[in-house]
Amino acid sequence: MMLQTGGEWSAPLDDVFIHFDYARATALGHPFEWVPGNGFSSGNTSLSYPFILALGWLLGFHGAQLMVWAALLAMGSVFGTLLTLRRAFLRLEDSPLFRGVTWLLPPLFLGVGALAWSLWSGMEVAWFLAVWSLALVALFRVQDARVPRARASAEWGLGAVGVLLVLTRPEAAVTLAIFGVAAASRARSFSVASALKTLLRVGLPGVLALVGQACANRGFTGEWSANGAIVKLAMNDPFQTSQQKWDDYTGNFVYAALRIVEYHLSDDLRFGALIPGLALVPFAHPKTRRMALFLTAQIVGWYLVVAANGQVRWQNERYVMPAVAWLMVLATLGVAVLLHGTKSRKSILIPVGVATIALFGVATRKPMTTPHESLLWGTVLLVGTGLGIALTVDPLRRAAAVGALLFFSAHQANVYRGQKWFFGRACRNIRDQQTTLGRFLKTEVQEHPDRYGLRRGKHRVLVGDAGAILYASEWDGLDIIGLGGYHDFPFARAGANKLPATIELLERMPREELPDVLAIFPSWWSWLPHWFSSGVLKRFPIEGNVVCGDFEHVLYRADWHLLGSGEILESFPHGRTRIVDTVDFADIVNEKAHGYRFPAPHGGFTHLAILPHHAGADEIVDGGRRIRPTMEESFTLRGFTPHEPATLVLRVAPEGPTTIRVLVDGTPLPDEVFDRRTDHFVERPIELPAALVGTTVRITMENRTTGPTDYVSYHLWATQ
Repeated sequence: MMLQTGGEWSAPLDDVFIHFDYARATALGHPFEWVPGNGFSSGNTSLSYPFILALGWLLGFHGAQLMVWAALLAMGSVFGTLLTLRRAFLRLEDSPLFRGVTWLLPPLFLGVGALAWSLWSGMEVAWFLAVWSLALVALFRVQDARVPRARASAEWGLGAVGVLLVLTRPEAAVTLAIFGVAAASRARSFSVASALKTLLRVGLPGVLALVGQACANRGFTGEWSANGAIVKLAMNDPFQTSQQKWDDYTGNFVYAALRIVEYHLSDDLRFGALIPGLALVPFAHPKTRRMALFLTAQIVGWYLVVAANGQVRWQNERYVMPAVAWLMVLATLGVAVLLHGTKSRKSILIPVGVATIALFGVATRKPMTTPHESLLWGTVLLVGTGLGIALTVDPLRRAAAVGALLFFSAHQANVYRGQKWFFGRACRNIRDQQTTLGRFLKTEVQEHPDRYGLRRGKHRVLVGDAGAILYASEWDGLDIIGLGGYHDFPFARAGANKLPATIELLERMPREELPDVLAIFPSWWSWLPHWFSSGVLKRFPIEGNVVCGDFEHVLYRADWHLLGSGEILESFPHGRTRIVDTVDFADIVNEKAHGYRFPAPHGGFTHLAILPHHAGADEIVDGGRRIRPTMEESFTLRGFTPHEPATLVLRVAPEGPTTIRVLVDGTPLPDEVFDRRTDHFVERPIELPAALVGTTVRITMENRTTGPTDYVSYHLWATQ
């Protein structure tokens, strides 16, 4: 890093600076806020880590120096984790050989380049492993308790650490459950009742913490889920089918598993299965089998949860690194068993050998083929059995252990070298682009706003990468992706409904709070800089991009003069004196208030148009929902005077001949026919007979077009 940045501290991920943003706000007396004054935000899914970083801020680690504090914290966390793991090894077998093997923990634990990359990245991975090691110590206390009262106290202690575990990473709910099962299974006087009590004591505090977090999210933001879950999990995408979501999940799981074996553990995929093979060996020893089962459950449980996260494929696979750390612990334990030997039946090494060769077959399959297509099971069984028998011979078994270590070292060297370069270059990318842009805002734009056509005073910047720009500029911010948070505005949910929904949400912000500038990747946001900016202020390109969203970040002067222009009803129906209710399609706040339903996942895609009310008029902007033929949308209107006629006014912009059927509480009205495409908005009045008008009515609109033409519903007013 220092070599590539010229001696300046940086971080290899913009997400690190999201933690720093929350940490600075916490230190300034605004916990759980991305930017002081923006209100409660659920965008930082690691609730505990910003508080630990805030301590560094209070100690004087400001600006880029907060990365120094993060590095010191990572060093202490890793050291504490290694000490705890050494203790765990010696609890299994306190022999001179096992004591010696514990010295393999540091080089193996830190010997995987991608794991070291994540540990020193400034993210919460190292801190999470430290909290996990505290939970392991608490589990030891439970297992060592001699009397029921001491055991109950120890179980509540494990539960308390479990709270910190799930507040550090919410995925750790499964991890905590595995700790609970491990504690319950070692009860000295085991019974179903005692096991349930143990699970309750261990798991209840963590469950209450997650419920409390969800309730806080709901109370402050209107969403039970955290912003990160809404943005990153495919299950929250309204436009994906169940099959697509399942394919995304399984694809993420397979990718994450094979990526580690085929890419991160060796420069030759033929030897990527070496570490997983060593990780199977502890199952062959009676004293290490329970620990092997515990760690394997941790690995599998972690993978099952993080595979739901679409970001698992990015950021150097940092989301799966806790599982990689546990895998390296298992591999070290496997080396210990091979060197020490086993008093169990030697035949148990045979399935270990078979599984190892099967893993080898997976890792060496032909490109673009699935694992089962490349395995010749007869060969696997024959070679695996031979390997298992060979491992029963003491000299061969010890030679295999030494050889495995040498092979791992030789084939990890190039991978590790590449990871070191990648770390430094990524740090340089973030410094050259996001941090430099933020400093430009702070030192140039803030001091000379007139030069850039901005008002004087406090400014706000709209960002798509939410971390380093805000941290370096010290400006107020608005995260268009939704991670940062702005009061109770559901920008994360709007983002899931795509950019037009975000623009509709911007219309709800006070004018003085709207961003003054846009700091975005133009390739990410298509028409946004073209329609809502008045020019480029400065471009921030980088050379050799390996981690940023694009090679060029662009700073635009924001122009919001069109926002809100679509709220006005141009053609007020004759004889009507008031607007009873309004549905603003693609405005998810308005839609929620009206119980709006669209034909997800195959329809209801959001759309934004800038068109005139009619030929020759000024342009206005309005967002809407695209409804395909045979599909329908529905919503509830309120506030009518019952049994009096009313008129609905529907704004559309026909893209071709279109027929729309409107139903009022299930009763159809005459079809609304649009005979041609228009280059402007059309506001069509729809009469509601008095007999169909109640205080509340449910409206359904169906696209009955026989051809391929969609219609987009932009706005609807109910008048009386």
